[in-house]
Amino acid sequence: MRQSHFIQHSPALAGGFRIALLFVGLGAVSWLTMARIVRGQVLTLRARAFVEASLALGAGPRWIIARHIIPNIFGVVITYLALTIPAIILYESFLSFLGMGVQPPMASWGTLIAEGAGQINAVRIYWWLIIFPAAILVATLLALNFVGDGLRDAWDVKERR
Repeated sequence: MRQSHFIQHSPALAGGFRIALLFVGLGAVSWLTMARIVRGQVLTLRARAFVEASLALGAGPRWIIARHIIPNIFGVVITYLALTIPAIILYESFLSFLGMGVQPPMASWGTLIAEGAGQINAVRIYWWLIIFPAAILVATLLALNFVGDGLRDAWDVKERR
């Protein structure tokens, strides 16, 4: 009871709590797909010839995981993570645009676009209030996708040889 009383009287703490809850919720939903992808990759690699050869030579499970499994799934994990981060940014912006995410004293691309959309009227259209935040959002999402592709190419085990 006392904690909720403290949050009600401190707007900064309430805003921080709301943002933390938003990111915890988004993270709780998005890690499931990553876990499925990693599990599928590990099950695929477990049946590959190089893992069976390592087992036949007497390697233990820790050696196989450290030397074979993790290096081979690292590129997939980095690629998926780099594609998940822009998706999370887009989800947060959309929720903020709808008014369910970050609230207006704090800035988010979604709140900036929503404020720009609120300025549209029949007399004058303030197009730059929508176009500039949307363009920066698109540029950031594209840049993060390109970074993910570059990291995937850099960490790909098959391309090193």
